[in-house]
Amino acid sequence: MPIAQRLCGSLLCTQNDLGITGKAKTLRKVAFITGATRGIGKACALRLAREGWDIVVAARSVAEDPRLPGTIHTAADEIRQYGTDVLPVPCNVRDAEQIQRAVDATLGRFGRVDAVINNAGALWWRTMDQTPISRYDLVMGVNARGTYAVTEAFLPAMKKQRDGHVVAMSPPIDVSMAPGQIAYMLSKFGMTLIALGLAEEMREYNIRGTALWPKTIIESYATINFGMGGPELWRKADIVADALWEILQHPEQSNGRALIDEDFLREVGYSDFGRYACVEGTDPLPLSAEVMAAARAIMSARERPAP
Repeated sequence: MPIAQRLCGSLLCTQNDLGITGKAKTLRKVAFITGATRGIGKACALRLAREGWDIVVAARSVAEDPRLPGTIHTAADEIRQYGTDVLPVPCNVRDAEQIQRAVDATLGRFGRVDAVINNAGALWWRTMDQTPISRYDLVMGVNARGTYAVTEAFLPAMKKQRDGHVVAMSPPIDVSMAPGQIAYMLSKFGMTLIALGLAEEMREYNIRGTALWPKTIIESYATINFGMGGPELWRKADIVADALWEILQHPEQSNGRALIDEDFLREVGYSDFGRYACVEGTDPLPLSAEVMAAARAIMSARERPAP
């Protein structure tokens, strides 16, 4: 990043101003992103870093796992190429103590947080009779409760600075999406309600809330592992990252809304969506109830024992 651009986007407090010893805190924009080691989360982190934001990579993956590549450290190394400050922090969003340590580390390093991106998620597209309460607790714990816990932990800091934007990676509420994956959609709709409710509750503190969801299937390890077609049916995670950037740039348009990535990008002037296709010239599948049902059938067939 050019030095002039860095200077325009940042101001550094002195140690005396902050009353601390050690590293000075930054007044550059700071984003805390859960599940930022891969997929949509990492794409969002890279997009914001490209714009000069400092990034906190918060996730469970601290050591390499051959089944699921990427850690908070490898993601941080990629993000640093843009010249911003990156803080990798272990954070299981089901663990209140880990969340608080991550919040404390963020505020200790940067002195502020401008965007809290609740991207960590547990995917479970199964009917109720295939969802024991232990699985329900996992899905709700990561998605809805995790979003609530992370957001609530950052609220005092955002209220004090009278600014902040909370984004939940969750869909507009549509009851037609619930049959076939009740537990999952309940957890995702909960995330949406957190974002939209917060926008109203915290209006006097200038804290915004937005839900964001992809229009199509997005390339990710989950997409691959759950057998959701091939690359010709997917879009790159870059479209969600671009939508996130525009949400943060246009809070007057995005606050209090549950948005679809392509729809909001059209609102702010984007028109070329072919560039997001994983395979040039293809038409990725919309993430509809029908597509989810087909993917669910494929997953169930894979799990059946061979005759």
